[in-house]
Amino acid sequence: MFDFDLQLIIIRIPAIIIALTVHEFSHGFAAFLLGDKTAKIDGRLSFNPLRHLDPIGMLCLIFIGFGWAKPVMVDPHQFKYPKQDMAITAAAGPLSNFILAFIVILIYYPLLFLAVTGSIDMDISYVLDFLWVLFSINIVLGIFNLLPIPPLDGSKVFGFLLPEPLYFRFISFRYGIVFLLVLIYSGQTFNIINPIIIAMYNGYFYIVQRIFFFL
Repeated sequence: MFDFDLQLIIIRIPAIIIALTVHEFSHGFAAFLLGDKTAKIDGRLSFNPLRHLDPIGMLCLIFIGFGWAKPVMVDPHQFKYPKQDMAITAAAGPLSNFILAFIVILIYYPLLFLAVTGSIDMDISYVLDFLWVLFSINIVLGIFNLLPIPPLDGSKVFGFLLPEPLYFRFISFRYGIVFLLVLIYSGQTFNIINPIIIAMYNGYFYIVQRIFFFL
């Protein structure tokens, strides 16, 4: 369903740009560290959002909550251990989103405390809204991409556990995107990942509370 809340859209745009840029850069950087220079040659080892964003995918993310960025090209023949290194490269994107989410919540939590207790005079509600959206988008993006459905990152991570013949058949499954779209538009995808999202929210807040409790 389309969401035309202008204030939310304005907050979402930079948050989505940041989350997708970090995600795609991390894929390319992980591949580069493992011996594949394709992302470097393609100019993807950059934090310039224009190198990573797909306009249509970006609009879909803003308005309907599902979209995509330009995929980082990877040449598994340049890896020393192709199957393992593909899994590491795939996992790097979601992992970077989880790390960024943790950094964001470390900033959000003390600012929220200061705002609630009236310790600061200025209105930081928009800053808090942006940080919360950025935190949430990174969590959702990371979890969603770890679903073991081709062509999502999770398919390469899960595929690492499969024997070689089944692995190549699985990751090249042509109708994975069709299956994924059916799950999304039937609402089943969010039924699957919502409990994980809630668990991660609780986990992040528990850790941050413990950190600030001991400071």
